[in-house]
Amino acid sequence: MNLRPRRREEPEINLVPMIDVVLVLLIFFMIATSLRPESALDLRLPEAAGRLLPNPPAQLTVDVDANGRYTVNGQALETADATGLKVALQAFANGRTVPLTLRADGRTPHQAVVTVLEVAGQLGLKQLAIATTNPSTVIPSSSKPASSPDP
Repeated sequence: MNLRPRRREEPEINLVPMIDVVLVLLIFFMIATSLRPESALDLRLPEAAGRLLPNPPAQLTVDVDANGRYTVNGQALETADATGLKVALQAFANGRTVPLTLRADGRTPHQAVVTVLEVAGQLGLKQLAIATTNPSTVIPSSSKPASSPDP
């Protein structure tokens, strides 16, 4: 008879396969997230509550009214098409890389805004800002009665 006590083996969890799977998943997600497409224009989106710069740099300003007519740096264009806008922007830019500020009316047709963005891309303008107003400073005339004093 064998009276020696049997040695019981302690159960072990082998972590090597789990580490391998985690590393493969990590590599997969790193590659998958770096393959998303980037936009052609570098857009600098403005903050609605931002402050004005004390000395703003020279820039182009394109205004688009509710009917889709363009104004470049305060000068109205005779035609509201892409070629006239392109000629006007080239004349004001003079080959310099200046930032472009787009100020469009809220009721402007979407095509007019897209035309400005397309012409800016064709001219190689890389810095674009879309002007907004701060909602806390604009008070609609229908929301505040004229007879009530400010607190």
